Amino acid sequence: MKIISYNVNGIRAAVRKGFIDWLQVANPDVICLQEIKANKEQLDLKLFEEAGYKYHYWFSAEKKGYSGVAILSKTKPNQVVYGADFNLASSEGRVLQVDFDTVSIISLYLPSGTNDLRLDLKFRFMDDFFRYIDTLKKEKPNLIVCGDFNICHQEIDIHNPKGLKNTSGFLPEERQWMTQFLNNEFIDSFRALNPNKVQYSWWSYRANARNNNKGWRLDYLMASKALKNRLERAYILPEAKHSDHCPVVLELKD
Repeated sequence: MKIISYNVNGIRAAVRKGFIDWLQVANPDVICLQEIKANKEQLDLKLFEEAGYKYHYWFSAEKKGYSGVAILSKTKPNQVVYGADFNLASSEGRVLQVDFDTVSIISLYLPSGTNDLRLDLKFRFMDDFFRYIDTLKKEKPNLIVCGDFNICHQEIDIHNPKGLKNTSGFLPEERQWMTQFLNNEFIDSFRALNPNKVQYSWWSYRANARNNNKGWRLDYLMASKALKNRLERAYILPEAKHSDHCPVVLELKD
């Protein structure tokens, strides 16, 4: 099973930049999207279906043109769960779950801390999401949380760890939360299978950051430890350029 997570920074813009052709070549079984910035009614859904994704689920924010997550799948899930049991997960379209026979997959878009107010909201979301997942993993032990966590966990995950240590996305409190999340029976699949690889999944649009590879690894496929023996390959696709992020991939053994 091949799973991709991709913050597309606007699905309509990504489609105009060749997303559909890329999707057909990448050919995942399931792709989790974040920051779709659109309602389902604004999209030509036939494009996704003709690309092989007959089953597609869209969860938009209440505010138009903002946030939102989606999951596209080649096979029909047993269940789809929109949102979670706390407000920001639903009002801002940040959590969407599909359940299959042997795995459950979440598309997550964790808030960024762009100012003091949003940083406070981010920390509240982190606490609420941790509690939610702590309960859910007991019900769904084979769980993968895919998405934009808006946090770099370790110094290897960011291009300038010393200079950015006081910047949201690499604050000590955020990094500690990631450590706690992983200690709660989860595996950072990319880092587990590529312990020393320096690679990023997001670059600022400013200062030619992408061409200079001054990036951050903000996007993860977190697998519950119950799936440890099924982790086959995990990698990043920086050549895909439909967004300021790029796709991250996990391949599972059957």
